[in-house]
Amino acid sequence: MIMTQPLRPTRISSVLRRFASALTAALVLLELAAPRPAEAVRIKDIASFSGVRDNQLVGYGLVIGLGGTGDSRDAFTSDALSNMMERMGVAMDPSKLRARNVASVMVTANLPVSAKAGSNIDVTISSIGSATSLQGGVLLQTPLKGIDGKVYALAQGPLILGGYTADGAAARTQKNSTTVGSIPGGATVEREVPFSFNNQSQLTLHMQVADFSTTQQVVERLNQSLGGNFASAPDVSTVTIQVPGPYQGNLVPLLASVENLEVTPEGRAKVVVDEKTGTIVIGRDVRLARVAVAHGSLQVTVQESTQVSQPGPFSQGQTVASPVTDVETREENRSLNIVNGATLQELVDGLNSIGATPRDLISILRNLKASGALYADLEVI
Repeated sequence: MIMTQPLRPTRISSVLRRFASALTAALVLLELAAPRPAEAVRIKDIASFSGVRDNQLVGYGLVIGLGGTGDSRDAFTSDALSNMMERMGVAMDPSKLRARNVASVMVTANLPVSAKAGSNIDVTISSIGSATSLQGGVLLQTPLKGIDGKVYALAQGPLILGGYTADGAAARTQKNSTTVGSIPGGATVEREVPFSFNNQSQLTLHMQVADFSTTQQVVERLNQSLGGNFASAPDVSTVTIQVPGPYQGNLVPLLASVENLEVTPEGRAKVVVDEKTGTIVIGRDVRLARVAVAHGSLQVTVQESTQVSQPGPFSQGQTVASPVTDVETREENRSLNIVNGATLQELVDGLNSIGATPRDLISILRNLKASGALYADLEVI
């Protein structure tokens, strides 16, 4: 008779801890393996709220401190430099200026709608003259204006370039562009964009893709989340949301919850063909009717040569050169293949079974569309 010892309290607690740990791991695996909506995306990735956008700013400025790579042949740079010196109390004749260390540039920036006076934004500087490089340059104070002509920011500071250039007596090396630079946080906001965000009683959602099914999904998802008929679609690419009472005057929590709701976008089946590079992109919903396809390539080779005829000795003749053209034609003999593209995988497998190259597939897809067997939009770019 085999005697077993009873489990002690310490051993029981140890067994329970191991069991709980294994159970927790199993629950985590089940949660990860649980089915989720196919290709679900957030509303923030396919739509944008009206009024919540950036405003473009632009300005003309001067970059100084260049090592002889500035605008040496541009009169407007000399005029701009002369005008700036005059505002500083130094009178200079523009015709006598040789601004090899100065370059005229355009300064651009995006001003967020929520930017406040005193905050910083990034700027991009691009040469508009004959400067060969902005390396080592410093942007002088440049006012940045909006579409209304008002100054919204001031930019100034040393440039950062993503490339370099080096010249020698007989060689020159360059990496990336040296006439475009940037200044992270190089502009200070001086004027705010007037926009009463929290005072809105209705929000407008602009869909990036005009599709009725996707827009209706967004409306239903919003009404389900908000608990009422707060959302509606006046057209195919617009969704309006009536702000619920608890969110009046406090829209940030509402937008934070709305933009993270998930929907499954739908769209028209499409095949995109880039004939310049031979790239073909076939959408998920593309379908193909049962069709027979035979594709063979015709190759014609033309080779030019010259045949020279020499006269015999002491014949007083002349050397004659006559052109000779050889034309060779080769055509592949291929049989018909049945392509049944009920699904995208069957379509791809059927086209691959023909053994066609991407260039051949472009012709095949065009003919499939012409025959009515391709149930998708064929777009050639």
